[in-house]
Amino acid sequence: MSILLTEETRAIVQGATGRIGQVQVRWMLEYGTNIVAGVTPGQGGAVVHGVPVYDNVAEAVEKEGADATVLFVPAPYTKDAVLEAIAAGIRLVVAVPEHVPVHDAMAMRRAAREAGVWLLGPNTPGIISPGIGKLGIMPGNMFKPGRIGIISRSGTLAYEVAGYVNEAGYGESTLLGIGGDPVIGPDIPDILAAFEKDPGTDAVVLVGEIGGSAEEEAAPFIARMQKPVVAYIAGRSAPPGRRMGHAGAIIRAGQGTVQDKTRALSAAGAAVATAIAEVPRLLGQRLQGRTKAR
Repeated sequence: MSILLTEETRAIVQGATGRIGQVQVRWMLEYGTNIVAGVTPGQGGAVVHGVPVYDNVAEAVEKEGADATVLFVPAPYTKDAVLEAIAAGIRLVVAVPEHVPVHDAMAMRRAAREAGVWLLGPNTPGIISPGIGKLGIMPGNMFKPGRIGIISRSGTLAYEVAGYVNEAGYGESTLLGIGGDPVIGPDIPDILAAFEKDPGTDAVVLVGEIGGSAEEEAAPFIARMQKPVVAYIAGRSAPPGRRMGHAGAIIRAGQGTVQDKTRALSAAGAAVATAIAEVPRLLGQRLQGRTKAR
């Protein structure tokens, strides 16, 4: 089993005819993703790696039954592409572009939440359900099917965590990047709830980082979960006031530190690793007893 991206998902690629879009279409198809159409205004009738291209999302939904999309469009056009997808009835939107203006991201988030649409990103590596498909830029060979759900604010950290999880013999049900910008689509508790309901997920790994309060705000929900949660927070040595990689990874006025997040998550019952290599050991402990760290 998996969440959001399943065997039934019928996905389109907005920006499929661009240089990056064409490469990513090929890699997603090679992984087994059910890509049914591409969308590029003015390019209707084109074909990319055997995938038909339409002028707009509504046409792709009508003719191909699409219900998910991944975006490879320039940052200034991301908002319009997301709003078009939501208006056309798409239920899962994966917004890969970085440097999306904050007010655009706010409009995207509001539209998605009002429509009940899953929006990952902006600035997300995407989502992968190993053995089923992937939407985004995640390298498929880094993952294997299993029963651990992974939520991450960072793509590369997610890959490293998955590597350790796989070496320990677990594997992933679904791994998704929520986005590294200050304003993103999903709230962590919403994704935790999906994993909590998924019969194919036994435990969840939360990969957070400094900045913002998303992890702290997730703590009350974690306290109510039945499935174990293991967390890792990156940025232990980050100086205040300096952005570390992602636009959202910055400590301001003493808030958003590793210590703040660790305290909140530990109090909620999550097992918090001080190093990525500790994640498999903590998973084993929690799964053995099917308990959270109290």
